[in-house]
Amino acid sequence: MAKVTVDASTCVGCGLCEQACPDVFQVKDDNIAYVKTHICKSCNLQEIAEQCPVNAIKVEP
Repeated sequence: MAKVTVDASTCVGCGLCEQACPDVFQVKDDNIAYVKTHICKSCNLQEIAEQCPVNAIKVEP
């Protein structure tokens, strides 16, 4: 299982990750994305991390 993290000090809360995979990511009221779970069978988490405009998302094997 991959480990997904979001660097809160870098995240700008744009919501792209949540739009791409709401099962894994949630942008809360503080405009920071949080990881709800590390598992998603329908989303490519590495691809979502690469799309993050500020590189706040990391996916480790």
